[in-house]
Amino acid sequence: MTLPLSVLDLAPIARGGTASDSIAASVALARAAEEAGYRRVWYAEHHNMPTIASSATSVLIAHVGARTSTIRLGAGGVMLPNHSPLTIAEQFGTLEAMYPGRIDLGLGRAPGSDQNTAYALRRDPASADRFPQDVLELQGYLTGRSRVPGVDAIPGKGSDVPLYVLGSSMFGATLAAALGLPYAFASHFAPAMLRPAVEAYRREFRPSEQLAEPYVIAGVNVVATDSRAAAEDAYAAVRRNLAVGLFGQGRSLSDDEAELLLSSGAGRHVDTMLTHTALGTPAEVREQLTAFAREADADELVVAHQVPGVEGRLRSARLTAEAMETVAA
Repeated sequence: MTLPLSVLDLAPIARGGTASDSIAASVALARAAEEAGYRRVWYAEHHNMPTIASSATSVLIAHVGARTSTIRLGAGGVMLPNHSPLTIAEQFGTLEAMYPGRIDLGLGRAPGSDQNTAYALRRDPASADRFPQDVLELQGYLTGRSRVPGVDAIPGKGSDVPLYVLGSSMFGATLAAALGLPYAFASHFAPAMLRPAVEAYRREFRPSEQLAEPYVIAGVNVVATDSRAAAEDAYAAVRRNLAVGLFGQGRSLSDDEAELLLSSGAGRHVDTMLTHTALGTPAEVREQLTAFAREADADELVVAHQVPGVEGRLRSARLTAEAMETVAA
């Protein structure tokens, strides 16, 4: 592929499904992505969300790593304010020791949780303010140049696990530029600041030991199916699932109840989140992804395959990879 594609696996727990089902589906998706030529799979840290099974991100990466061979695996991302930099360096240093040359570490600043969940995580409300310093401390552990006298990450020291800054605002863009790190924008759910953030990152980028030139990864949703009608049906289900997940207050709602949520105002919020979605047949998805990559000025796309059901996501992943290979041909 001329334009590298990666997968963002949200590890969804389907209605009536279990976390075990979700984890098995993540393994299947990673294997399919590896076979289809995707560059990496990322898993995102979420807490207290009944429809997402990726809260213990490093554990999930370890499980998937044992069941794949070559594809890169990582966090997209770890919410660093929830953890000590030393703990994350040890976890990802361990993963790098297990799967050399296959581990990535994306870092986010958002709490990713509500106030009660933040308390349950024992999270200091001011920890987000220390994010730049914590990134540097973490980088020191991984490069073997600890910023804390007498403290090393074992495993982790000298592993040089590559770091990525994730964000959806100017803060992450300017931090990634200042530190000379790759920048991944969460345009798959927070599209508003995409262009100004990427422009600022490229303008202000300073080369580093890890990265000589700016590198932008942009998130995009994909619903790829064999027919336009099937894609539209799947997209309708995606909208319902998002509405229930965001506004259903933890309840299991019927499709009709979800449609009521959408019509009562949730629909506007959901549609804004899904602004950047490639939808349709492989040819349509290819055209839309190519246009989005130009709009985002992206070096790589990280794709969230939103088709409901395991087989639907696997089919979407394969169709998208095949379609984008034709761009390179």
